[in-house]
Amino acid sequence: MKKIIFFFTLLVLEFGYAQSIQSPSGKIALNFKLAPNGQPSYSVNYKNKLAILESALGIKLKEKPALDANFDILDSKTSSFKESWKPVLGEQSSIKNQYNELTLSLINKETKVKMNIIFRVFDEGVAFRYDFPKQAELNYFIISDEVTQFNLTENNKVFWIPGDFDSNEYEYNETKFSEIDNSKINMNNGIGVKSIPGKYTVQTPLMMKAPSGLYLNIFEAAVVNYPVMHLNADVTNYKLKAELVPNAIGDKAYLQTPCVSPWRTIMISDDARDIVASKMILNLNEPSKIEDTSWIKPMKYVGIWWEMHVGKSTWDYAGSQNATNFADAPKASGKHGATTENTKRYIDFAAKNGFDGVLVEGWNVGWEDWNGNWKEEVFDFTTPYPDFDIAAISAYAKDKNVKMIMHHETSGSVSNYERHLDRAFDLMKKYDYPAVKSGYVGKIIPRGEFHDGQSMVNHFNFVAKRAADYKIMVNSHESSRPTGYSRTYPNYIAAEAARGNEFNAWSVGNPPAHETILPFTRQLGGPMDYTPGIFEIKMSYYDKNKTEQVHTTLAKQLALYVTMYSPLQMAADLPENYEKYSDAFQFIKDVETDWDESKYLEAEPGDYVTVARKTKGKETWFLGAITDENARTSEVKLDFLTPSKKYKATVYADAANADWKNNPIAYQVKTMTVTSKSKLKLILAAGGGTAVSFEPLEK
Repeated sequence: MKKIIFFFTLLVLEFGYAQSIQSPSGKIALNFKLAPNGQPSYSVNYKNKLAILESALGIKLKEKPALDANFDILDSKTSSFKESWKPVLGEQSSIKNQYNELTLSLINKETKVKMNIIFRVFDEGVAFRYDFPKQAELNYFIISDEVTQFNLTENNKVFWIPGDFDSNEYEYNETKFSEIDNSKINMNNGIGVKSIPGKYTVQTPLMMKAPSGLYLNIFEAAVVNYPVMHLNADVTNYKLKAELVPNAIGDKAYLQTPCVSPWRTIMISDDARDIVASKMILNLNEPSKIEDTSWIKPMKYVGIWWEMHVGKSTWDYAGSQNATNFADAPKASGKHGATTENTKRYIDFAAKNGFDGVLVEGWNVGWEDWNGNWKEEVFDFTTPYPDFDIAAISAYAKDKNVKMIMHHETSGSVSNYERHLDRAFDLMKKYDYPAVKSGYVGKIIPRGEFHDGQSMVNHFNFVAKRAADYKIMVNSHESSRPTGYSRTYPNYIAAEAARGNEFNAWSVGNPPAHETILPFTRQLGGPMDYTPGIFEIKMSYYDKNKTEQVHTTLAKQLALYVTMYSPLQMAADLPENYEKYSDAFQFIKDVETDWDESKYLEAEPGDYVTVARKTKGKETWFLGAITDENARTSEVKLDFLTPSKKYKATVYADAANADWKNNPIAYQVKTMTVTSKSKLKLILAAGGGTAVSFEPLEK
C-alpha cells in the first residue's frame, strides 16, 4: 500500500474556480467547477470526450439553509493510492485498488457551514461523496434532498427497473432513455408490495449504452446509515437526479457530524467486460472489520424450498398454503414440507452428493397467518412445528457431516425480529447452524418505513454485524440491494435483492435476457443468491393445468453457477429431479464457489455473458456462457489455461434441437482434451447456455 501526495494545475477563473484530476492511466478525467454563485458541479471525460455533462452537486437540509450554492473554496488536496487486498471469498484471490483522489473543502459564505466533496478517479470510473466534518456550525442535521445530478450526453439505451422504495424484484426493461416510463409496466408481475414514487423514477445500478458505443453504469457504494439512492429521469433532456428514499414522515436521513454520504459512482468503458468485471464498488467500502474470518466459508446447499414453490408441499403445518388463514391449533395435513423425515431425506442427498448444507423453510410456527395484514407478532424464530425435531435433525446432520441453514422469515416485522434476534442466534449456535437466510416479505414494521429507507439499511447492516458476533453468515432476501458492504462484513455472504429464479414457478417469470443483465446491475454490489439449477423446467410437470416455466434451457441453468458469482450456491430443484438427470447434475456437484481468478471472455448487457473462473488453490477451471432469447454461436480462446498442461474438458451444452420454450431439457454432455492453445466453439440455443469443467490431466 502506498499513498503519495501530488499536485495538479488549478484554474482560478475571474468568475469561478475549476480543477481536474485524471485516473491512473489517464483515460478518465474528472472536472470540478465552482460557479460564480458558488454552486459546485462536475463533469467526466472518457478518452478526451465528454461522458457526463456538467452536473450539479449539493445537499438540501431540513429547516436549515441548503448546501448547494454560495460556497467558497477553503482548500484543495490531491493524492494517489494503490494497494492489493485479499477478499475472504470472491471472484479472485487478490483485488487491485488504485485511484487518484481530489478533496475540495468548501465553506458556505453565509452560514459558515463546511462541507467537503471527495472525488476518486479509477481507471474504470469515478466516485464521489459528501463529507461533513465536525464543526460548531453543524452538529445534528436532517437531509431533505440530494441535489446530485448525472447529466448524459446522448439518448442512451438503458436497462432499468422502477425506482420502487419497497422492491427490486422487477424484470428489466431495455429501452431508450427517452422511453423510460413506469406507467407502461405490467404490474401483474408477482410482486406483493409496490411503492413507486413517480412515472420516471428508476433504480440503480442503472446500466446504459450510448449510441457511440460507450458503456456507463450509475450506482452507489458503501451505503451505511443512509437511504438507498434511486434516480429521477428527465427523459427529454437526458438528465438524472438523485432520489433518496424517505422514512415514515418524509425525511431522508438523520445525521450527526462527522459523517459522510455513500459514494456515488459512474463506471465508464468502451468494453462491456470492464463494467461486469469491475471491483470499484467493493474497493470503495472499508476493509473487513472481522479479525478472524476462518469461519466464513463458501457453501453449496440443497433445501426444502422449491417443493413449496411448485405446490408439492407447504410452508405451514396445516397445509393450507394460505398465509392469511390463522388457525388457533393447526393440525397436521401431511402436506407440510419441513418435517423431520423429509429433512433427513435432504441431508442424506446432500451427504451422498458432496453438498455442504441443507436449508429448511417452514420449520417454525406461524406460517398459517404471516403475510399481508401488517401483523407485528408472527414468528419467534425459536419454536419449531411439532413435526420438526430440531435436536434430532441437527444430530443427524452432524453425523453426516452436513451443516444446517436456518431460515428467518420476518414477514416485514423488523421490530419483532430485532427483539428476538439474540435468542434466534443463540438457538442457531446451540444446534450448530453456521448460516441464516433471512426474509422480509411484506410491508415494513415499524409501519410506514420502506425497505430502502435509512432505518432498514441500518437494520440489514446491523444483522450482519450482530451475526458476526455469533460467527454466523447471513443471506438476506427482500433486502435493499448490496453496495459492497460484504467487504467490511464478509459474513454477509450473499443476498437476493433482485428478481430471483423463484418467480419462474408461479408468475410471468424472468425473461431469457434477465440473467444476462444481472451481472451488469445487481451483482456489481455483491453476490446474489439466485437459486439456479432447475432441471424440470415446465411447471406442468407438477400440475398439467400450469403454464408457468423457467425461461432457460437446462444447460443454461448449469452455466448460471459460473456466470452469476456467489460463494453461496443452491441446487434448487428437488433431489428426485437431479437423480433423473444425473449426468447433467454432475456439473453442479463439481462446480466450485470460491475463485483465484475470473476472466470475462465475452459480455454484452441484455445479450450474452461468457466467463471462465479458476478454482481457489487448484488448477481446475470452470466456464459458463449464457445468451438471451436469441441463439448464439461463438468461439473462445482457452488461453487462460496454464500453458504446457493438458486438461479434460467436460462440456454441458444445449442439444441441437434445444429451445428455452419448446424443448428446454434437451442437452448433451461430451468430453475432449484441450490446452491453452485450443479454441472452444460455443453453440447456445435460444435462452440457452454452455457449462464446461476443465480438469488437468496427469502427464
